[in-house]
Amino acid sequence: MKILGIIPARYASSRFPGKPLVDIAGKSMIQRVYEQAKKCNDLTEVIVATDDDRIFNHVQAFGGVAVMTAADHQSGTDRCAEVALLHPEYHVVINIQGDEPYIDPEQITKLAACFINPDTQIATLIKKVLTVEELHNTNSPKVVINKLSEAIYFSRSALPHIRGQEPENWLEFYTYFKHIGIYGYRADVLQQITKLPISGLEKAESLEQLRWVENGYRIKVAETELETHAIDVPEDLLKLKL
Repeated sequence: MKILGIIPARYASSRFPGKPLVDIAGKSMIQRVYEQAKKCNDLTEVIVATDDDRIFNHVQAFGGVAVMTAADHQSGTDRCAEVALLHPEYHVVINIQGDEPYIDPEQITKLAACFINPDTQIATLIKKVLTVEELHNTNSPKVVINKLSEAIYFSRSALPHIRGQEPENWLEFYTYFKHIGIYGYRADVLQQITKLPISGLEKAESLEQLRWVENGYRIKVAETELETHAIDVPEDLLKLKL
């Protein structure tokens, strides 16, 4: 099974313009993500997908592989789909977040393993919620899963609601999971989901993956104990343990 790792990277982030090129201990963020992804032996190739010449040239300068994509993509998934069309020889595509400079290759391996099952359409990672603050943080989407280890709903709210209990005590009554935003897709499924119109649930929660759930696609989940450290705003750089 040939697996293509794609790192979507755009320059024009509203909260952190130029984020992929920010220096982190002597290397750019995108270089660090790329080098971590290349350590994963499950990936046949790793490509940076960008719409910006500065990122494209920078990736080539440090010896990486980059592809220029359209500037009007609404999501990293759409950007991945464009690149995947250029490489029909790959069976699975893994969408690696470009703002996690120290992503652990083990997480990519765990995600890739989901596709050993030929019935897996889409896969992602989850992690147990350990604190009340994390549970009720609306910037940290939660995942409701079924007995088959498939995601049946994603929400910015804590779901399910524990009736008759105060929200600060909910962790005592149910095991909650948060979503780790790395995705894998069968190549044909990736092309299908990018053609779907924006759904009502997606609009309500502002979570792209709900579009897939609402249209009947199955999302396999694998649990990880590894934490991720995404850089959303410049202040997040201060939290990195360099």
